[in-house]
Amino acid sequence: MIETAVQVLDSVEPVDDVPEAFAEVVEERFAARVGQRFVLFLSGGPTAAACYDRAAEQADVDWSLVDIYMGDERFVAADDPAANQRLVREHLVERVGDVGSFTPMPTDAGDPDACAASYDAVLRELVHGHGIDLIHLGLGPDGHTASLFANSASLDVTDVFALATEDPNGRNPHPRLSVTYPVIDSARSAVFTVVGTEKHDAIAQLQDGDDLPAGRVAAHEILWLVDAAAFYGKVG
Repeated sequence: MIETAVQVLDSVEPVDDVPEAFAEVVEERFAARVGQRFVLFLSGGPTAAACYDRAAEQADVDWSLVDIYMGDERFVAADDPAANQRLVREHLVERVGDVGSFTPMPTDAGDPDACAASYDAVLRELVHGHGIDLIHLGLGPDGHTASLFANSASLDVTDVFALATEDPNGRNPHPRLSVTYPVIDSARSAVFTVVGTEKHDAIAQLQDGDDLPAGRVAAHEILWLVDAAAFYGKVG
Protein backbone atom coordinates (compact mmCIF):
# COMPACT_ATOMS: atom_id res chain seq x y z
CA MET A 1 0.00 0.00 0.00
CA ILE A 2 1.40 3.38 -1.03
CA GLU A 3 1.09 6.04 1.67
CA THR A 4 0.95 9.77 1.13
CA ALA A 5 3.66 12.04 2.48
CA VAL A 6 1.41 13.27 5.28
CA GLN A 7 0.71 9.68 6.37
CA VAL A 8 4.41 8.82 6.39
CA LEU A 9 5.18 11.90 8.49
CA ASP A 10 3.20 10.41 11.37
CA SER A 11 6.05 8.01 12.19
CA VAL A 12 9.01 10.35 11.56
CA GLU A 13 11.58 11.33 14.17
CA PRO A 14 13.94 14.31 13.74
CA VAL A 15 17.47 13.75 12.46
CA ASP A 16 20.60 15.46 13.77
CA ASP A 17 22.21 16.35 10.44
CA VAL A 18 19.88 16.64 7.45
CA PRO A 19 22.57 17.13 4.76
CA GLU A 20 24.51 14.12 6.03
CA ALA A 21 21.35 12.01 6.08
CA PHE A 22 20.57 13.14 2.55
CA ALA A 23 24.02 12.10 1.34
CA GLU A 24 23.46 8.69 2.91
CA VAL A 25 20.10 8.32 1.15
CA VAL A 26 21.66 9.14 -2.22
CA GLU A 27 24.45 6.62 -1.63
CA GLU A 28 22.05 3.90 -0.47
CA ARG A 29 19.53 4.39 -3.28
CA PHE A 30 22.34 4.52 -5.85
CA ALA A 31 23.70 1.20 -4.56
CA ALA A 32 20.19 -0.32 -4.78
CA ARG A 33 19.36 1.07 -8.25
CA VAL A 34 17.42 -1.17 -10.61
CA GLY A 35 19.63 -0.66 -13.67
CA GLN A 36 23.05 0.64 -14.58
CA ARG A 37 21.92 4.27 -14.65
CA PHE A 38 20.58 6.30 -11.72
CA VAL A 39 18.02 9.03 -12.41
CA LEU A 40 18.05 11.81 -9.81
CA PHE A 41 15.68 14.80 -9.66
CA LEU A 42 16.88 17.82 -7.67
CA SER A 43 15.48 21.07 -6.29
CA GLY A 44 16.63 24.48 -5.06
CA GLY A 45 17.01 26.53 -1.92
CA PRO A 46 19.61 26.80 0.86
CA THR A 47 18.81 23.40 2.36
CA ALA A 48 19.22 21.78 -1.04
CA ALA A 49 22.56 23.55 -1.50
CA ALA A 50 23.84 22.16 1.81
CA CYS A 51 22.58 18.69 0.90
CA TYR A 52 24.31 18.73 -2.48
CA ASP A 53 27.56 19.97 -0.95
CA ARG A 54 27.49 17.05 1.46
CA ALA A 55 26.56 14.53 -1.23
CA ALA A 56 29.45 15.76 -3.39
CA GLU A 57 31.83 15.38 -0.43
CA GLN A 58 30.63 12.15 1.14
CA ALA A 59 28.33 10.03 -1.02
CA ASP A 60 30.08 6.98 -2.47
CA VAL A 61 28.51 7.30 -5.91
CA ASP A 62 29.83 6.83 -9.43
CA TRP A 63 28.49 10.16 -10.68
CA SER A 64 29.23 9.22 -14.29
CA LEU A 65 26.22 6.88 -14.02
CA VAL A 66 23.90 9.58 -12.63
CA ASP A 67 21.47 11.48 -14.85
CA ILE A 68 20.21 14.65 -13.18
CA TYR A 69 16.95 16.46 -13.88
CA MET A 70 15.08 19.27 -12.14
CA GLY A 71 11.81 19.07 -10.25
CA ASP A 72 11.09 22.76 -10.59
CA GLU A 73 12.65 26.02 -11.70
CA ARG A 74 12.14 29.74 -11.47
CA PHE A 75 11.58 31.27 -14.90
CA VAL A 76 14.84 33.20 -14.91
CA ALA A 77 18.06 32.98 -16.92
CA ALA A 78 20.18 29.88 -16.34
CA ASP A 79 22.92 31.92 -14.65
CA ASP A 80 20.56 34.04 -12.53
CA PRO A 81 21.32 33.76 -8.79
CA ALA A 82 17.70 32.63 -8.26
CA ALA A 83 17.97 29.75 -10.76
CA ASN A 84 17.75 26.29 -9.26
CA GLN A 85 19.86 24.90 -12.09
CA ARG A 86 22.67 27.30 -11.20
CA LEU A 87 22.53 26.06 -7.60
CA VAL A 88 22.75 22.44 -8.76
CA ARG A 89 25.68 23.20 -11.04
CA GLU A 90 27.62 25.08 -8.36
CA HIS A 91 26.95 22.76 -5.44
CA LEU A 92 26.99 19.36 -7.14
CA VAL A 93 27.68 19.08 -10.88
CA GLU A 94 30.84 21.21 -10.91
CA ARG A 95 32.04 19.73 -7.64
CA VAL A 96 31.87 16.09 -8.67
CA GLY A 97 33.07 16.93 -12.16
CA ASP A 98 31.72 13.96 -14.07
CA VAL A 99 27.96 13.44 -13.94
CA GLY A 100 26.42 11.26 -16.59
CA SER A 101 24.14 14.06 -17.75
CA PHE A 102 22.40 17.17 -16.50
CA THR A 103 19.10 18.19 -18.12
CA PRO A 104 17.80 21.40 -16.54
CA MET A 105 14.41 22.89 -17.28
CA PRO A 106 14.71 25.31 -20.23
CA THR A 107 14.02 28.96 -19.48
CA ASP A 108 15.46 30.58 -22.61
CA ALA A 109 12.49 30.47 -24.98
CA GLY A 110 10.72 33.50 -23.51
CA ASP A 111 7.46 31.57 -23.19
CA PRO A 112 7.00 29.54 -19.98
CA ASP A 113 4.34 27.34 -21.54
CA ALA A 114 6.60 26.44 -24.47
CA CYS A 115 9.47 25.66 -22.09
CA ALA A 116 7.19 23.49 -19.97
CA ALA A 117 5.96 21.62 -23.05
CA SER A 118 9.56 20.94 -24.07
CA TYR A 119 10.39 19.47 -20.66
CA ASP A 120 7.12 17.56 -20.62
CA ALA A 121 8.29 15.63 -23.69
CA VAL A 122 11.59 14.81 -21.94
CA LEU A 123 9.76 13.61 -18.83
CA ARG A 124 7.33 11.40 -20.73
CA GLU A 125 10.15 9.52 -22.36
CA LEU A 126 11.94 9.19 -19.02
CA VAL A 127 8.98 8.16 -16.87
CA HIS A 128 7.81 5.58 -19.41
CA GLY A 129 11.39 4.37 -19.86
CA HIS A 130 13.96 3.98 -17.08
CA GLY A 131 11.86 5.88 -14.56
CA ILE A 132 12.97 8.07 -11.65
CA ASP A 133 15.13 6.49 -8.97
CA LEU A 134 15.12 9.37 -6.47
CA ILE A 135 13.46 12.77 -6.37
CA HIS A 136 14.55 15.39 -3.83
CA LEU A 137 11.81 17.65 -2.52
CA GLY A 138 11.74 20.62 -0.19
CA LEU A 139 8.97 22.03 1.96
CA GLY A 140 8.07 25.70 1.86
CA PRO A 141 6.87 27.54 4.97
CA ASP A 142 3.48 27.63 3.20
CA GLY A 143 3.50 23.87 2.61
CA HIS A 144 4.38 23.88 -1.08
CA THR A 145 6.77 21.38 -2.64
CA ALA A 146 8.44 21.60 -6.04
CA SER A 147 6.46 24.59 -7.38
CA LEU A 148 3.09 23.13 -6.51
CA PHE A 149 1.37 25.83 -4.48
CA ALA A 150 -1.81 25.84 -2.40
CA ASN A 151 -4.89 27.01 -4.31
CA SER A 152 -3.15 26.46 -7.63
CA ALA A 153 -4.77 24.64 -10.54
CA SER A 154 -1.54 22.66 -10.89
CA LEU A 155 -2.50 20.56 -7.86
CA ASP A 156 -5.23 18.83 -9.84
CA VAL A 157 -3.32 18.25 -13.08
CA THR A 158 -2.98 14.58 -13.99
CA ASP A 159 -2.43 14.61 -17.76
CA VAL A 160 0.60 16.91 -17.95
CA PHE A 161 4.08 16.12 -16.63
CA ALA A 162 5.55 19.65 -16.62
CA LEU A 163 3.74 22.96 -16.54
CA ALA A 164 4.19 26.69 -16.16
CA THR A 165 2.77 28.01 -12.92
CA GLU A 166 3.06 30.69 -10.26
CA ASP A 167 2.10 31.15 -6.64
CA PRO A 168 -1.49 32.42 -6.59
CA ASN A 169 -1.02 33.41 -2.96
CA GLY A 170 1.76 35.87 -3.80
CA ARG A 171 4.28 34.51 -1.30
CA ASN A 172 6.84 33.14 -3.78
CA PRO A 173 8.22 35.37 -6.54
CA HIS A 174 8.92 34.55 -10.20
CA PRO A 175 6.87 32.54 -12.65
CA ARG A 176 7.79 28.87 -12.27
CA LEU A 177 8.14 25.60 -14.13
CA SER A 178 7.28 22.47 -12.19
CA VAL A 179 6.78 18.77 -12.51
CA THR A 180 3.35 17.53 -11.47
CA TYR A 181 2.24 14.85 -9.04
CA PRO A 182 2.19 12.08 -11.67
CA VAL A 183 5.94 12.59 -12.12
CA ILE A 184 6.73 12.82 -8.41
CA ASP A 185 4.54 9.84 -7.57
CA SER A 186 6.21 7.70 -10.25
CA ALA A 187 9.56 7.93 -8.43
CA ARG A 188 10.90 4.85 -6.71
CA SER A 189 11.90 7.08 -3.77
CA ALA A 190 11.11 10.65 -2.76
CA VAL A 191 13.08 12.38 -0.02
CA PHE A 192 12.01 15.59 1.72
CA THR A 193 14.65 17.68 3.49
CA VAL A 194 13.33 20.20 6.01
CA VAL A 195 15.49 22.48 8.14
CA GLY A 196 14.79 25.40 10.47
CA THR A 197 12.12 26.81 12.76
CA GLU A 198 10.51 28.67 9.85
CA LYS A 199 9.32 25.28 8.54
CA HIS A 200 7.74 24.18 11.82
CA ASP A 201 4.27 25.55 11.13
CA ALA A 202 4.10 23.62 7.86
CA ILE A 203 5.28 20.43 9.58
CA ALA A 204 2.72 20.92 12.36
CA GLN A 205 -0.08 21.51 9.85
CA LEU A 206 0.85 18.36 7.98
CA GLN A 207 0.89 16.40 11.23
CA ASP A 208 -2.59 17.78 11.96
CA GLY A 209 -3.77 16.44 8.61
CA ASP A 210 -4.12 19.78 6.83
CA ASP A 211 -4.29 19.50 3.05
CA LEU A 212 -0.99 21.10 2.05
CA PRO A 213 0.60 20.41 -1.36
CA ALA A 214 3.57 18.52 0.14
CA GLY A 215 1.26 16.14 1.97
CA ARG A 216 -0.30 14.88 -1.26
CA VAL A 217 2.92 13.28 -2.55
CA ALA A 218 2.45 9.52 -2.92
CA ALA A 219 5.69 8.11 -4.34
CA HIS A 220 6.51 4.43 -3.87
CA GLU A 221 8.85 5.26 -0.97
CA ILE A 222 8.77 8.54 0.95
CA LEU A 223 11.48 9.67 3.33
CA TRP A 224 11.30 12.72 5.60
CA LEU A 225 14.60 14.18 6.84
CA VAL A 226 13.52 16.84 9.33
CA ASP A 227 15.76 18.55 11.86
CA ALA A 228 14.74 19.26 15.45
CA ALA A 229 14.14 22.95 14.81
CA ALA A 230 11.59 22.23 12.11
CA PHE A 231 10.09 19.33 14.03
CA TYR A 232 9.68 21.01 17.41
CA GLY A 233 9.72 24.68 16.43
CA LYS A 234 12.74 25.51 18.55
CA VAL A 235 16.46 24.89 18.66
CA GLY A 236 17.83 22.58 21.36
